[in-house]
Amino acid sequence: MTNTKLSNNNPDKEPIINKSTTKTKDNEIIKNKTTQNKKTTLVNKKPNKSVDDISNEIFSELVSKKNSLVKEIKDLETKKNELDKDIESNFKGQSDNIAKRVKGFQEYLMGSLQNLSQNVEKLELVSQTIVVKPSPLDEKKDDLNKNNLLTVPALSETFKPDEKLIRGCLSTFTKQPDFYSEPWKLRRSLDVLDIEVMDDWFFNMGGRGSLESRGSRQKNALLSAGLISILGELYGDQFQTLILASQPERLGEWRRILQDSLGLTRDDFGPNSGIVLFERPEGVIERADRLEANEELPFIIIDAAETSVEIPILQFPLWLAFAGSNDEIYDDLELN
Repeated sequence: MTNTKLSNNNPDKEPIINKSTTKTKDNEIIKNKTTQNKKTTLVNKKPNKSVDDISNEIFSELVSKKNSLVKEIKDLETKKNELDKDIESNFKGQSDNIAKRVKGFQEYLMGSLQNLSQNVEKLELVSQTIVVKPSPLDEKKDDLNKNNLLTVPALSETFKPDEKLIRGCLSTFTKQPDFYSEPWKLRRSLDVLDIEVMDDWFFNMGGRGSLESRGSRQKNALLSAGLISILGELYGDQFQTLILASQPERLGEWRRILQDSLGLTRDDFGPNSGIVLFERPEGVIERADRLEANEELPFIIIDAAETSVEIPILQFPLWLAFAGSNDEIYDDLELN
């Protein structure tokens, strides 16, 4: 009622009022729109942030679960390895393995026995008559058998065919030494006792046996040099000298004396040379067997410091072992 009255009374003011009301309406609309836009932007922003947070949380949970699973797998693997070790070391595990092997062998044995029994059943067993005939050897008389015995020559006759050559060499050893003679010839002189010992070794012992030491390694090596010289005249390059001494110092002394007495060089001492030095009897035996297989002759010399002789050495045809006295062996040990 008031509006109508006012409009009726003031017709000019009516459009002003309408304008103001439209402006207020427009402002309210604009405010509503801005608030709605703000709300929509807030609503849009909030779900975007929450999705990122959720994805990060899920990813971190997956990573932590993965790490925990990897750790659990490693723990289980270590436990498995420990259990395997316990089973292998445990008697039960070993007994299982043994039982498996025994069972396999039992099956194999049963199968082979069955095959054997089948083969035996196929055999035709027929009793055969055995005819015994008298041997022609039984018809011979005992006198004929006695006359046909083999005669084995004695060891003392081994060098009988070469007695003249050997005694000729021994006689030259008592003369003045020839320091410029050919290699492998004795360049020193020997006394009468050495000649008697060498004569006994050749014609009574047959080139194999033990001799009393001459009192020192130098005298023993000098006597051995005379034997090597004579054997070189008999067999040429078909024999090799093998010297056994258990210490390198003793072998060095043997090499120096033989080198000086026979006019040799270092090249004459080695596996493919005329003289080979050994510290152990196993090497001597192996080398001597190889020489005999090649139809060559080994000559084995054993140092006086060796207290025993290996039994396989005694089978070879030429060997000489010097038997040292207790004082000599003791002095030699003290020097070494």
